[in-house]
Amino acid sequence: MKNITGEEITYAVSNAFKRANVDIPASIEEKICNNIMIESGDTPKAILKQIADNYELARKDRLPLCQDCGMAIVFAEVGQEVYIKGDFENAVQEGIRKAYTEYYLRKSVVKDPIFDRSNTEDNTPGIIYTRLIPGDQLKITVAAKGFGSENCSNVRMFLPADTIDDIKEYIVETVKQAGPNTCPPVIVGVGIGGTMDKAAVMAKQATIRDISIRNSDIRYEKLENEILQMINRTGIGPGGFGGRTTALAVNIEQYATHIASVPVAVNLCCHVSRHAAVIL
Repeated sequence: MKNITGEEITYAVSNAFKRANVDIPASIEEKICNNIMIESGDTPKAILKQIADNYELARKDRLPLCQDCGMAIVFAEVGQEVYIKGDFENAVQEGIRKAYTEYYLRKSVVKDPIFDRSNTEDNTPGIIYTRLIPGDQLKITVAAKGFGSENCSNVRMFLPADTIDDIKEYIVETVKQAGPNTCPPVIVGVGIGGTMDKAAVMAKQATIRDISIRNSDIRYEKLENEILQMINRTGIGPGGFGGRTTALAVNIEQYATHIASVPVAVNLCCHVSRHAAVIL
């Protein structure tokens, strides 16, 4: 049995959000830099170069990668042999609060979606997804999700009679309709299967999967590559100004589903895919 205190969780969450808002994952930075070379026009090359420069400045000066520091999302994998001393969810929320207040990150959360849209002033509450797993470790993965791209996300319930081509066209059309509003180049997270809500959560998780890692099922790996090529042929390009780099990756997660349906969720994320993980 491993004992973990609420204070340790708060500290870990706070530091993870500080890192996530400043340090871009290496695979994303590498992809942006590499794609400068494949862009044909001066404008898309210049935009990708500015994005790469922003990554470097944020890392050097310890400043947020983007003015929208996002809504706080936390995925927690709790080992069955872990004993948490204190209130786990309160400890996580306190970690979010500390990160966003102490690090002067923009606070964007409002108290109620309709009736009281006053700011909570500390970016809480965050959204917490918890899963119980074997072992004696607690893994916490945090994501700061900006809403320019979140607003362009979508869920559709397909029927078993619909084809894979129908699903591909839906995903590409979601990106096309978003156009420049998602701050392309984007990472396209796709959840297929489960229920409406399960597909949406998988799509969110897919946006923070390392873009250098393909789906372990060769059929879905092929689908990821095909959809990525289709999206990059749309010509939307960096910033929506045209070019070959509309998406950096299409990440698909899949799950079993009911005989009567094929839920498909598309969660879009801009090139500033801010996430970090810590293991206690």
